Amino acid sequence: MNTYKEAKGINELVSKATKILIIQADNPDGDSLGSSLALEQILGDLGKDPVMYCGVEIPKYLHHMPGWDRVQKDIPNQFDLSIIVDTSAINLLESMDRKNQRSWISAKPCIVLDHHDVKASIPFATIVCYQPVVATGEIIYELCLQNGWNISLSALNALATSVLSDSLGLMSEATSARTVHIIAEMIEKGVDLAKLDNDRRTTMRKSPELIKYKAKLLERIEYFYNDRIAVVTIPWTEIAQYSQSYNPSMLVLDEMRMTENTDIAIAFKLYNDGKITAKIRCNYGIGIANKLAEHFGGGGHKYASGFKIVDGRSLETIKSECIELSTELLKSITEKNPDETL
Repeated sequence: MNTYKEAKGINELVSKATKILIIQADNPDGDSLGSSLALEQILGDLGKDPVMYCGVEIPKYLHHMPGWDRVQKDIPNQFDLSIIVDTSAINLLESMDRKNQRSWISAKPCIVLDHHDVKASIPFATIVCYQPVVATGEIIYELCLQNGWNISLSALNALATSVLSDSLGLMSEATSARTVHIIAEMIEKGVDLAKLDNDRRTTMRKSPELIKYKAKLLERIEYFYNDRIAVVTIPWTEIAQYSQSYNPSMLVLDEMRMTENTDIAIAFKLYNDGKITAKIRCNYGIGIANKLAEHFGGGGHKYASGFKIVDGRSLETIKSECIELSTELLKSITEKNPDETL
């Protein structure tokens, strides 16, 4: 068990609270939702009244996780404590600002649980528990052990999904021996990994319409810098048509980075209000996704990151700058590793 210095303070804040708000960022994923669902169960078992919040819809590919539909899009008027999971970046909580609800959060104690290697920027946080582990679910598991909180089987299932999601099935660079031990401990306590994966695969089945659309996306992928950079652009009309069924960028990102010679895949999405977002995925050994995202005000992991542009700059400008910086970052890796194949 890892020992966290913040555990005592977190336990004290939780013990004093009755209604606790669990907050995900505006880009929910398997780790953030799994962490939220686990905390909902753990806090409920402690006699608390937990409420899960996310400012955007939970994407369909996460609907295999029981309880996803309990996540609310509105912050309750009354709560005693908030716990923000899987982010310490204030720019990923913009939905609160659109509804003028940040003041509600800042007026109460706030705990931040995050594993991303970025500078914490949530000014109203009472306690920030940052740990360089593979997933926020791993942090929650360790806090439970340290504070003596019970972890039910449903909470363990959610935490296991969280860890497996961000560790890419225990295969990511950030996966540690302790991560593997934690999953082993969860299996000993009743977690069925085969069932969790089967549930995930069942909800990931795609309609014939989506498969045909995926083929169109694959056809318009662009390649740059000796095919090492793969880029696709998704317009608003397609976002509106397909997002309820599946995130369009996630349909093709894996195939993009599996192209021969490709190291980095970037999917741009164009919204009707002028906003531009980008998802970035890198292959093993090319850990530059976070550096690329941070340049544009975003963040994330070395191998999976993203950013959002809302200042009115054109796609052509952002795309050109993104390709140029990606090329520079890839060249710097090549210079450090002369044997890198171009």
